[in-house]
Amino acid sequence: LAQYGDDDDDECGNETKRVGQGSASATFRSTGVVAAPEIDTAGLALTENKVVRVGESLRFQDPSRRVVYENLKYDELYAPLAGPSRAHESSNYYSNASGSSSGQKNHPLGYVQATHVSRFNFDKQFQDFHSSGRAEDPGGGKRNVAFVGANDRKRPKKITKTLEEKEVPAGEEEEEADPFEWRGSKTPWKERTWEAAEYTEEQKKLIEEEKEKKKEEVAVPAEKREDKSFFHGKAERDYAGRSWVEPPKHLKKENDHCYVPKRCIHTWSGHSKGVNAIRFFPESGHLLLSAGLDSKVKIWDVSNTGKCMRTYLGHEKGVRDICFTNDGRKFVSTGYDRNIKLWDTETGQVIRTLSSGKMLGYCVKFHPDEDKQNLVLCGCSDKKIYQFDTETGDIVQEYNEHLGAVNSITFVDENRRFVSSSDDKSLRVWDFGIPVQIKYIADPSMHSMPSVAAHPDGSYIVGQSLDNTIVIYSTKEKFKMNRKRTFRGHNNAGYACQVNFSPDGRFVISGDGEGRCFFWDWKTSRVFRKMKCHTGVCMGAEWHPLETSKVATCGWDGLIKYWD
Repeated sequence: LAQYGDDDDDECGNETKRVGQGSASATFRSTGVVAAPEIDTAGLALTENKVVRVGESLRFQDPSRRVVYENLKYDELYAPLAGPSRAHESSNYYSNASGSSSGQKNHPLGYVQATHVSRFNFDKQFQDFHSSGRAEDPGGGKRNVAFVGANDRKRPKKITKTLEEKEVPAGEEEEEADPFEWRGSKTPWKERTWEAAEYTEEQKKLIEEEKEKKKEEVAVPAEKREDKSFFHGKAERDYAGRSWVEPPKHLKKENDHCYVPKRCIHTWSGHSKGVNAIRFFPESGHLLLSAGLDSKVKIWDVSNTGKCMRTYLGHEKGVRDICFTNDGRKFVSTGYDRNIKLWDTETGQVIRTLSSGKMLGYCVKFHPDEDKQNLVLCGCSDKKIYQFDTETGDIVQEYNEHLGAVNSITFVDENRRFVSSSDDKSLRVWDFGIPVQIKYIADPSMHSMPSVAAHPDGSYIVGQSLDNTIVIYSTKEKFKMNRKRTFRGHNNAGYACQVNFSPDGRFVISGDGEGRCFFWDWKTSRVFRKMKCHTGVCMGAEWHPLETSKVATCGWDGLIKYWD
């Protein structure tokens, strides 16, 4: 230590001795100038190049640390995890903890990880930034709020006016701060005034061209499809001069007892899209009429060749429903093109168009009586049932009580009344020709019934309910629902699958949404048999009127199958 000292130290020591012998003022003058004064920094912290109090900002800690060398708050220790999961690892964003590369960059600036931001907070900051030029800094703490772009963007004039301090005249009290005042209005529901931007010359030209195109489209009406048909058979008349529509003489009903089919014996594939409905030729059943979503109506030979006999082209969109007259010489069709057409089955000509583009018919039905074959009922999407006279083409009656689209029409009580079902989840009973309902059937537990069928003896009707059940109603005066008997097992929710009876009334038949066909026993309400018939939805199922063991089904796979 003695060697460590030098002469300068000795001189300084001698000087201090001399100063100590002098007065106090001399001692003060000899003291050196201190450049950094002492400051009490307790309770202060440096965050983002600013000195703030410790309580004003939170320090987010690395959750993987196990040793902490300072006293932390409860909020800091138990704060939820936030930010990227690799923030405390290596400085290289796309490397793992050991420093080795874990993959290529997924962003030009490095490795980006997804984090969760609530939709409400994101929309709020997005709208604030685009309206006032301010947005909360996502990197800031909970209490230390910073803003992005506050100094870069200019505030709108409306906002700058409201933010300026207003001079309060003498004698008037200062109003309380309105939280909505910064938006430029005193109340949140005041309408804003926006200045319309002017279009450029190019935009004006484009707008004028579009207007001219629309005028041309309106001026030139769309070409309607011509009503025509094609005959696919060998000859329309045989050697004896009989028409191809006439039933063969050898067809007779051999047995009144119906049997459930087991296997598919024939498949018709003529429709390019799904088949919505099928109808057998009345009484004989030697022909089968089909309505397809490809806007075509086809009629097939069932008893002899099994081929398509005629195709009827008249609808521009899919065909919804079809119905024969009692003799089968005519049929009516309704489609999604809002047309209802009356066809001649033999020649394929359109006898009359009952409604051209006015109403969307969901179901059509001829009156079953022989003396009223000129009357057609059509349930439409406009909540009405229209009664047409096919001889004149006029609407002779309107039934307007439903609150939704009408889905089905079923005649009961010796054809003096009919029951209609609708999307309003109700059944309504009408006297034919009188537009006043005589019975209104509705219940909170009821569902919409897109298809209704009557029992052959006329004492009951069944409805295809959209809660995967088939319900039974009595056709007597009270039209009561039989809650003890319900047919279940199929899955038809969302589809207007048709329900039908066997000719002897012993079986109930229906398709479902999975392409299956179900047969229920009428007395026991149990599933007698179910078959996988189609790949798509099985829409329709019809029992042959004479051959009591044969059934035809159709589906949205475009096929019609014949079962025995």
